[in-house]
Amino acid sequence: MDIYLFSVVILIGLAVFDLIVGVSNDAVNFLNSPIGSRVAPRHVIMIIASLGMLAGVTFSSGMMEVARKGIFHPQFFLMPELVTIFLAVMLTDIILLDFFNTFGLPTSTTVSIVFELLGAAVAVSLIKIYMADESLSMLVNYINTGKALAIISGILISVVMAFFFGALIMFLTRLVFTFDYAKPLKRYGGLWGGVALSVITYFMLIKGAKGASFLTPEAVLWIKTHTWTILSSGFMVFAILFQLILLFTRINILKPIILMGTFALAMAFAANDLVNFIGVPMAGMNAYTIAQGAGDPSMATMEALQEPIQSNTFLLLIAGTIMVVTLWISRKSRTVSKTEVTLARQDEGSERFGSSPLSRVIVRMVYSQFDFTRKMLPSGLKRIISNRLDPKTTGPVPSVSGATASFDLLRASVNLIVASAVVSFATSMKLPLSTTYVTFMVAMGTSLSDQAWGSESAVYRVTGVLTVIGGWFFTALVAFTIASVFACIIYFVKFPAVLGLVLLAGAIIFKSYRVHFKREEKDKDMATLSLRNDVDAETAIKISFEQTGHFLKEISDTVDVCFDAAFSEDRQRLKNVKNEIDKIQKWADIIAANIFKTLFLLNKEDVEETQTYSHTIRALRDISESHRDMIMHAYEHFDNNHTGLLEVQKQELRQIKAAITRLLRNTGIMLLQRKKVDFDYISNQDQKLRQLFDAFDKNQIKRIQNAQSKTRLSILFYRFMENSVKISQQTRNLLDIFRESFTHHKNHTGG
Repeated sequence: MDIYLFSVVILIGLAVFDLIVGVSNDAVNFLNSPIGSRVAPRHVIMIIASLGMLAGVTFSSGMMEVARKGIFHPQFFLMPELVTIFLAVMLTDIILLDFFNTFGLPTSTTVSIVFELLGAAVAVSLIKIYMADESLSMLVNYINTGKALAIISGILISVVMAFFFGALIMFLTRLVFTFDYAKPLKRYGGLWGGVALSVITYFMLIKGAKGASFLTPEAVLWIKTHTWTILSSGFMVFAILFQLILLFTRINILKPIILMGTFALAMAFAANDLVNFIGVPMAGMNAYTIAQGAGDPSMATMEALQEPIQSNTFLLLIAGTIMVVTLWISRKSRTVSKTEVTLARQDEGSERFGSSPLSRVIVRMVYSQFDFTRKMLPSGLKRIISNRLDPKTTGPVPSVSGATASFDLLRASVNLIVASAVVSFATSMKLPLSTTYVTFMVAMGTSLSDQAWGSESAVYRVTGVLTVIGGWFFTALVAFTIASVFACIIYFVKFPAVLGLVLLAGAIIFKSYRVHFKREEKDKDMATLSLRNDVDAETAIKISFEQTGHFLKEISDTVDVCFDAAFSEDRQRLKNVKNEIDKIQKWADIIAANIFKTLFLLNKEDVEETQTYSHTIRALRDISESHRDMIMHAYEHFDNNHTGLLEVQKQELRQIKAAITRLLRNTGIMLLQRKKVDFDYISNQDQKLRQLFDAFDKNQIKRIQNAQSKTRLSILFYRFMENSVKISQQTRNLLDIFRESFTHHKNHTGG
């Protein structure tokens, strides 16, 4: 086996891995709407998406030209130089996409492949120019600047257009159907179904026919010349069919529309994005095959790659099969999908992203513009729009599994129709549009029109969107840079560099899977804490008691470790417990949200009389903040190699530790087991801790006066004592809140 054939074999192997990491990232594009709306069980959605992908790969033949001649002019390169470019591209792509998948950020496989091709081609071109002692202006001969700029500008324009049309069409659709769409759907559902399926048919079949590997030119021409006949016939058939379903059955027609839209978007994704995964290896195979016809393959030029080459349908179906298998077994695809669903969900809850100064500025600007626009509208029109766009007119939408959907079926259908239309149109133009950008921005536009970004969640959702979009620009920069570096290394070091980079990619992927597994376990733990919306009041109260009990026991365990690690000056143990701080603070936020839901389930007068929610928030926040302050200060003290505690201080703090951990642990057990809470015992423990504080405070003052305890050591000592007292006090307050609210509810309901 010659070196170039072996390189092509490596390219094919890399293509398999790239399909796996690529589908893990891009499954978000066609799974989010059906999963977010919970239109059907997950396995049904997956089956339909799988069939769509298998159909879509056969329409991707025309897109393969992008990898061969879309970014550079192949006639100016020799076969070994193109193989160098292709190897650098595939290695970079696998590493980059796996990185984004690990952290659950949907990025664009199209942007990555375009900028990787551009980076590697520019690097090899510059080497050729330098070795030939040519001017840098010759670079334009090697790079297909016109097509590259068209692709990049098309991607950027698609982001704006996807958001605009997503928001506009969702706004108009909601005006017609409202959030309580059951009755309007009976009247206009047939027309909506006819329009939806006609749009899908137009972009999927008519616009996608040019890239189909199995259609003859005559068949493509017939479809093109009979476009309006196909569309009008399709509209009439679909409209009548859906109206009959509405009249004579209880089937919600939005469900088949969403499932058909899922098929169409999965098909559009496979047709447009398959080039991102196997386009480069197939171009490498073509280059090698062409070179074999030359006298010296290493000196063969690649003019033949400029000509159209029909892709092998069998190879496309093999790639589609790998994509389907990945879709079913990839755990990372679920992580990426969860990011977009969370940002687009209709209800409030624990937000994945925090706020940022830029997101706050954007939200204030939008609110100001919205208020200005609202003042300009006539009062009657404002009232009509407000009534029809009020999400409070209907409650949470139950799914087939009984859980609450992130958004309703109407929004899911708009997401799929708009996204599949934009992507299929780009495929027909042979533009490798970013399906990730399009579907993500459509979802953000529709969620904005649906007022999913309310005052309680807007800054967090905007931060999430900015993070994802920032990741896209980061993708372009990093893809260009790494691919160019890899291309230079492979060009000069040859085959040993290829083997070394393959091993490096394998090591990075292995490590990323370990990181992802740990993140997944943490997310799973947090997910189990969230209170489902379909529970009754009694179950919610029981869960609130149990979760608060677990929370207090966790605080007790970490405080215990913090004290002991400080006594032994063990920085590693302090670092380990410091890493648990964010988890515990998120835990406190989730429990607070759950208690709010619990109180909402109680009688309205109960909530008004007890006013427990604000008190609960304050108690949980103070406990977690005091816990954080104690651990962070202890870690920073010893991480900076400051003096350890005096022996007498350790003896006093051991008594503090025993009192606070005993109080937390016993309180947690009482809440967990729903036993009758011994308030006298808890009060006595709290009082004992205060007495210890007063006595040890006097002792510490004497040590300061005698210069036994330096300033930093005194601060550390007081942080332990003061935070312990605060935690004790707020734990007692938390017990009072539970006794007041839930006992009151039990008596009120006669339980």
